[in-house]
Amino acid sequence: MLLQIDHITRYRYSEPATGIVQKLRLTPRATDGQQIVSWRIDTDADGRLMRSTDAYGNDCHIFYADRPVEELTLHVTGTVITSDMAGLVRGVEEPLVATLFRRSTALTAITPALEGFAEGFRRADAIDTLHGLMLGVNGRMQFEPGITDVVTDADTALALGRGVCQDLSQIFIAAARHLGFAARYVSGHYAAPDHPEQEAAHAWAEAFVPTLGWVAFDPTHGVCASEGHVRVAVGLDSLEAAPVRGSRRGGGLESLAVGVHGRQATHRSLSQSQTQA
Repeated sequence: MLLQIDHITRYRYSEPATGIVQKLRLTPRATDGQQIVSWRIDTDADGRLMRSTDAYGNDCHIFYADRPVEELTLHVTGTVITSDMAGLVRGVEEPLVATLFRRSTALTAITPALEGFAEGFRRADAIDTLHGLMLGVNGRMQFEPGITDVVTDADTALALGRGVCQDLSQIFIAAARHLGFAARYVSGHYAAPDHPEQEAAHAWAEAFVPTLGWVAFDPTHGVCASEGHVRVAVGLDSLEAAPVRGSRRGGGLESLAVGVHGRQATHRSLSQSQTQA
């Protein structure tokens, strides 16, 4: 599938902000399931954009603003060719051993409530266990924006029974770790055929199965990652795979608006992307 992604993140400050430094995990890596045709990051403020790779192997950029700003827009556009890998993650260089992703974090801490929830899906077969867990999270949680925030942990979200893709993914991750699996958070994009316009980037999870390697599960939609998913960054939890994290001095009150458009493109779009690249 040929997908076009248009992702805008806009910050507004009530007074000029100085010393802005943003770490951007906005650029996907090529895998056996996704070929990057073109990809670019643009900003509307003067500054430096320096490329790097983090400990998880994510393709990152650090943006340093040269002057105080009251508004900062990050605009990501790209074209990707995807294939349905039935959730299997192949062709990715892994700088870290899978067992590291069994480590808990503040956002994915394993609590008695999460243990009890997870135990209901334990099966003899690993894939049966993980598929059951994915569908269990999907059935337990109601998707509702505005109920949780970026620091809501898995236990709190489970108790609420409501949240967004970040929450469902972290519940899956915490439960999978309790069941003995290495599991990690994935940030990326999902080109949903029925609603291409989204308020944020998407998130799902990957769990390590010894006989298969990493397998991607999307508890928000109750499916393994498909050709509609564009994988961008991974981490132990949502903060470590966040598309944008940064710091600033001053700026007063901050408001944030995010818009994402992911859609299936045409061969004509591919020709234009290749020309631009």
